[in-house]
Amino acid sequence: MSRFPLLTAAALGALTLASTACSHAEDGGRPPVLDALQGQGLEIVEEFDAGAGLRGFAGVAGQRPIAVYVTGSGEAIVGTRVDANGEEVDAGRLQELVASPMGERIWTQLESAQWVRDGREDAPRVIYAFSDPNCPYCNRFWQAARPWVDAGKVQIRHVLVGVIKEDSANKVAAILGDADPGAALARNERAYARGGIPPAATVPADVRRVLDANHMLMMELGFGGTPALVFRDADGTVQRRGGMPQGGDLDVVMGPR
Repeated sequence: MSRFPLLTAAALGALTLASTACSHAEDGGRPPVLDALQGQGLEIVEEFDAGAGLRGFAGVAGQRPIAVYVTGSGEAIVGTRVDANGEEVDAGRLQELVASPMGERIWTQLESAQWVRDGREDAPRVIYAFSDPNCPYCNRFWQAARPWVDAGKVQIRHVLVGVIKEDSANKVAAILGDADPGAALARNERAYARGGIPPAATVPADVRRVLDANHMLMMELGFGGTPALVFRDADGTVQRRGGMPQGGDLDVVMGPR
Protein backbone atom coordinates (compact mmCIF):
# COMPACT_ATOMS: atom_id res chain seq x y z
CA MET A 1 0.00 0.00 0.00
CA SER A 2 1.26 3.47 -0.83
CA ARG A 3 2.47 5.65 2.02
CA PHE A 4 1.20 8.85 0.42
CA PRO A 5 -2.58 8.69 1.09
CA LEU A 6 -2.01 8.72 4.86
CA LEU A 7 0.47 11.55 4.61
CA THR A 8 -1.71 13.73 2.41
CA ALA A 9 -4.80 13.17 4.50
CA ALA A 10 -2.96 14.32 7.60
CA ALA A 11 -1.02 17.15 6.01
CA LEU A 12 -1.86 20.68 7.05
CA GLY A 13 0.91 22.00 4.87
CA ALA A 14 3.56 20.68 2.53
CA LEU A 15 5.71 17.77 3.64
CA THR A 16 9.23 17.21 2.33
CA LEU A 17 9.59 13.53 1.56
CA ALA A 18 12.67 13.29 -0.61
CA SER A 19 15.77 15.23 -1.53
CA THR A 20 18.08 14.40 -4.43
CA ALA A 21 20.82 16.46 -6.05
CA CYS A 22 19.43 17.27 -9.47
CA SER A 23 21.11 18.99 -12.38
CA HIS A 24 17.85 18.77 -14.37
CA ALA A 25 15.60 20.63 -11.92
CA GLU A 26 16.09 23.95 -13.63
CA ASP A 27 16.69 22.95 -17.27
CA GLY A 28 13.24 21.48 -18.03
CA GLY A 29 14.31 17.82 -17.88
CA ARG A 30 12.63 15.25 -15.67
CA PRO A 31 13.87 15.69 -12.09
CA PRO A 32 15.42 12.41 -10.85
CA VAL A 33 13.66 12.81 -7.51
CA LEU A 34 10.40 11.92 -9.27
CA ASP A 35 11.80 8.45 -9.97
CA ALA A 36 12.49 8.04 -6.26
CA LEU A 37 8.94 9.04 -5.42
CA GLN A 38 7.51 6.72 -8.05
CA GLY A 39 9.40 3.90 -6.36
CA GLN A 40 7.41 4.74 -3.22
CA GLY A 41 4.06 4.41 -5.01
CA LEU A 42 3.42 7.85 -6.49
CA GLU A 43 2.47 8.04 -10.18
CA ILE A 44 3.31 11.30 -11.93
CA VAL A 45 0.60 12.38 -14.38
CA GLU A 46 1.53 15.81 -15.73
CA GLU A 47 3.56 18.95 -15.01
CA PHE A 48 1.80 22.25 -14.29
CA ASP A 49 2.88 25.85 -13.77
CA ALA A 50 3.64 26.35 -10.06
CA GLY A 51 5.10 29.84 -10.36
CA ALA A 52 8.63 31.14 -9.84
CA GLY A 53 11.13 28.90 -8.12
CA LEU A 54 9.10 25.68 -8.29
CA ARG A 55 8.06 23.07 -10.80
CA GLY A 56 4.66 21.52 -10.10
CA PHE A 57 3.69 17.96 -10.94
CA ALA A 58 0.23 16.43 -10.60
CA GLY A 59 0.33 12.87 -9.39
CA VAL A 60 -1.74 10.00 -8.04
CA ALA A 61 -1.08 7.93 -4.92
CA GLY A 62 -3.53 5.29 -3.80
CA GLN A 63 -6.34 6.70 -5.99
CA ARG A 64 -5.79 10.19 -4.50
CA PRO A 65 -4.65 13.25 -6.45
CA ILE A 66 -1.49 14.72 -4.98
CA ALA A 67 0.83 17.59 -5.89
CA VAL A 68 4.62 17.44 -6.03
CA TYR A 69 6.74 20.60 -6.02
CA VAL A 70 10.37 20.36 -7.13
CA THR A 71 12.73 23.13 -6.10
CA GLY A 72 15.69 24.41 -8.11
CA SER A 73 18.04 22.31 -5.98
CA GLY A 74 16.13 19.10 -6.74
CA GLU A 75 14.23 18.68 -3.49
CA ALA A 76 10.67 17.35 -3.76
CA ILE A 77 7.91 18.76 -1.56
CA VAL A 78 4.82 16.54 -1.55
CA GLY A 79 1.46 17.64 -0.22
CA THR A 80 -0.79 20.68 -0.05
CA ARG A 81 0.32 24.23 -0.86
CA VAL A 82 -1.72 27.02 0.74
CA ASP A 83 -1.78 30.78 0.32
CA ALA A 84 -1.62 33.49 3.00
CA ASN A 85 -5.31 32.92 3.77
CA GLY A 86 -4.86 29.19 4.27
CA GLU A 87 -6.61 28.31 1.00
CA GLU A 88 -5.35 25.51 -1.22
CA VAL A 89 -3.50 26.94 -4.20
CA ASP A 90 -3.49 24.09 -6.69
CA ALA A 91 -6.74 22.23 -5.94
CA GLY A 92 -8.22 23.32 -9.27
CA ARG A 93 -5.19 22.09 -11.20
CA LEU A 94 -5.29 18.70 -9.47
CA GLN A 95 -9.02 18.44 -10.19
CA GLU A 96 -8.48 19.22 -13.88
CA LEU A 97 -5.35 17.15 -14.45
CA VAL A 98 -5.95 14.18 -12.15
CA ALA A 99 -9.24 13.94 -10.29
CA SER A 100 -11.63 14.44 -13.22
CA PRO A 101 -9.90 12.05 -15.67
CA MET A 102 -9.42 9.50 -12.87
CA GLY A 103 -13.08 9.75 -11.91
CA GLU A 104 -14.21 9.17 -15.49
CA ARG A 105 -11.92 6.15 -15.75
CA ILE A 106 -13.36 4.72 -12.53
CA TRP A 107 -16.92 5.29 -13.79
CA THR A 108 -16.14 3.47 -17.03
CA GLN A 109 -14.68 0.53 -15.11
CA LEU A 110 -17.80 0.28 -12.97
CA GLU A 111 -20.11 0.49 -15.97
CA SER A 112 -18.25 -2.48 -17.45
CA ALA A 113 -18.43 -4.56 -14.26
CA GLN A 114 -21.22 -7.05 -13.57
CA TRP A 115 -23.74 -5.51 -11.19
CA VAL A 116 -27.31 -6.00 -10.00
CA ARG A 117 -29.73 -3.12 -10.51
CA ASP A 118 -31.88 -1.85 -7.65
CA GLY A 119 -34.32 0.81 -8.80
CA ARG A 120 -35.74 2.17 -12.00
CA GLU A 121 -33.59 1.94 -15.11
CA ASP A 122 -34.32 5.58 -15.98
CA ALA A 123 -33.56 6.98 -12.51
CA PRO A 124 -31.65 10.27 -12.86
CA ARG A 125 -28.92 9.34 -10.35
CA VAL A 126 -26.80 6.18 -10.46
CA ILE A 127 -24.83 4.94 -7.46
CA TYR A 128 -22.44 2.01 -7.59
CA ALA A 129 -22.26 0.05 -4.34
CA PHE A 130 -19.81 -2.73 -3.57
CA SER A 131 -22.02 -4.98 -1.45
CA ASP A 132 -21.84 -8.30 0.38
CA PRO A 133 -25.10 -10.22 1.07
CA ASN A 134 -23.97 -10.74 4.68
CA CYS A 135 -22.84 -7.14 5.34
CA PRO A 136 -24.91 -5.43 8.06
CA TYR A 137 -23.89 -1.95 6.92
CA CYS A 138 -24.81 -2.80 3.33
CA ASN A 139 -28.25 -3.73 4.64
CA ARG A 140 -28.47 -0.43 6.53
CA PHE A 141 -27.59 1.44 3.37
CA TRP A 142 -30.17 -0.54 1.40
CA GLN A 143 -32.83 0.31 3.97
CA ALA A 144 -31.82 3.99 4.13
CA ALA A 145 -31.91 4.28 0.34
CA ARG A 146 -35.54 3.13 0.00
CA PRO A 147 -37.13 6.63 -0.12
CA TRP A 148 -34.93 7.63 -3.08
CA VAL A 149 -35.12 4.27 -4.87
CA ASP A 150 -38.88 3.83 -4.39
CA ALA A 151 -39.48 7.37 -5.66
CA GLY A 152 -37.57 6.60 -8.86
CA LYS A 153 -34.86 9.15 -8.06
CA VAL A 154 -31.93 6.77 -7.64
CA GLN A 155 -30.73 3.54 -9.21
CA ILE A 156 -28.22 1.56 -7.16
CA ARG A 157 -25.99 -0.82 -9.05
CA HIS A 158 -24.74 -3.43 -6.60
CA VAL A 159 -21.29 -4.76 -7.46
CA LEU A 160 -21.44 -7.95 -5.41
CA VAL A 161 -18.49 -9.40 -3.52
CA GLY A 162 -18.20 -12.30 -1.10
CA VAL A 163 -15.91 -11.23 1.73
CA ILE A 164 -17.89 -11.18 5.00
CA LYS A 165 -18.74 -14.82 5.76
CA GLU A 166 -17.99 -18.24 4.36
CA ASP A 167 -21.37 -18.45 2.64
CA SER A 168 -21.25 -14.92 1.17
CA ALA A 169 -20.08 -16.25 -2.19
CA ASN A 170 -22.86 -18.84 -2.17
CA LYS A 171 -25.46 -16.14 -1.50
CA VAL A 172 -24.06 -14.12 -4.40
CA ALA A 173 -24.40 -17.27 -6.51
CA ALA A 174 -28.05 -17.55 -5.42
CA ILE A 175 -28.69 -13.91 -6.37
CA LEU A 176 -26.91 -14.02 -9.73
CA GLY A 177 -28.44 -17.40 -10.55
CA ASP A 178 -32.00 -16.18 -9.96
CA ALA A 179 -34.26 -15.42 -12.92
CA ASP A 180 -34.54 -11.88 -11.49
CA PRO A 181 -31.29 -11.01 -9.65
CA GLY A 182 -32.67 -7.63 -8.55
CA ALA A 183 -35.65 -9.27 -6.88
CA ALA A 184 -33.40 -11.88 -5.25
CA LEU A 185 -31.15 -9.14 -3.85
CA ALA A 186 -34.23 -7.35 -2.46
CA ARG A 187 -35.45 -10.58 -0.83
CA ASN A 188 -32.07 -10.99 0.82
CA GLU A 189 -32.09 -7.45 2.21
CA ARG A 190 -35.68 -7.64 3.43
CA ALA A 191 -34.94 -10.94 5.19
CA TYR A 192 -31.50 -9.89 6.44
CA ALA A 193 -32.46 -9.99 10.14
CA ARG A 194 -33.64 -13.59 9.63
CA GLY A 195 -30.45 -14.66 7.86
CA GLY A 196 -31.20 -13.54 4.33
CA ILE A 197 -31.85 -15.82 1.39
CA PRO A 198 -30.63 -19.43 1.42
CA PRO A 199 -27.15 -19.73 -0.10
CA ALA A 200 -26.63 -21.74 -3.25
CA ALA A 201 -25.18 -25.21 -2.73
CA THR A 202 -22.18 -24.41 -4.93
CA VAL A 203 -20.50 -21.42 -6.53
CA PRO A 204 -20.30 -21.91 -10.31
CA ALA A 205 -17.07 -21.02 -12.07
CA ASP A 206 -18.63 -18.04 -13.87
CA VAL A 207 -19.87 -16.59 -10.57
CA ARG A 208 -16.46 -17.14 -9.02
CA ARG A 209 -14.90 -15.16 -11.88
CA VAL A 210 -17.37 -12.32 -11.28
CA LEU A 211 -16.59 -12.34 -7.55
CA ASP A 212 -12.85 -12.28 -8.17
CA ALA A 213 -13.14 -9.46 -10.69
CA ASN A 214 -15.40 -7.39 -8.44
CA HIS A 215 -13.16 -7.88 -5.41
CA MET A 216 -10.10 -6.93 -7.43
CA LEU A 217 -11.85 -3.79 -8.69
CA MET A 218 -12.91 -2.86 -5.16
CA MET A 219 -9.34 -3.14 -3.93
CA GLU A 220 -7.98 -1.30 -6.98
CA LEU A 221 -10.28 1.62 -6.18
CA GLY A 222 -8.86 1.79 -2.68
CA PHE A 223 -11.77 0.28 -0.74
CA GLY A 224 -11.05 -2.15 2.08
CA GLY A 225 -14.61 -3.19 2.93
CA THR A 226 -18.31 -2.89 2.23
CA PRO A 227 -20.38 -0.94 1.55
CA ALA A 228 -18.21 1.10 -0.78
CA LEU A 229 -20.00 3.74 -2.82
CA VAL A 230 -19.19 5.61 -6.03
CA PHE A 231 -21.50 8.35 -7.30
CA ARG A 232 -21.62 11.64 -9.17
CA ASP A 233 -22.32 14.70 -7.05
CA ALA A 234 -24.45 17.69 -8.03
CA ASP A 235 -21.60 19.01 -10.21
CA GLY A 236 -21.13 15.67 -11.97
CA THR A 237 -17.84 14.97 -10.18
CA VAL A 238 -17.22 11.32 -9.37
CA GLN A 239 -16.97 10.85 -5.62
CA ARG A 240 -16.38 7.87 -3.35
CA ARG A 241 -17.45 6.88 0.14
CA GLY A 242 -16.20 4.00 2.24
CA GLY A 243 -18.81 2.72 4.66
CA MET A 244 -22.36 3.73 5.49
CA PRO A 245 -22.85 7.51 4.91
CA GLN A 246 -23.44 9.28 8.20
CA GLY A 247 -25.86 12.11 8.99
CA GLY A 248 -26.29 14.68 6.27
CA ASP A 249 -23.75 12.93 4.05
CA LEU A 250 -26.48 10.47 3.04
CA ASP A 251 -28.24 13.35 1.28
CA VAL A 252 -25.00 14.23 -0.51
CA VAL A 253 -24.68 10.65 -1.77
CA MET A 254 -28.32 10.12 -2.68
CA GLY A 255 -29.17 13.58 -3.99
CA PRO A 256 -32.56 15.33 -3.89
CA ARG A 257 -35.47 13.27 -2.62
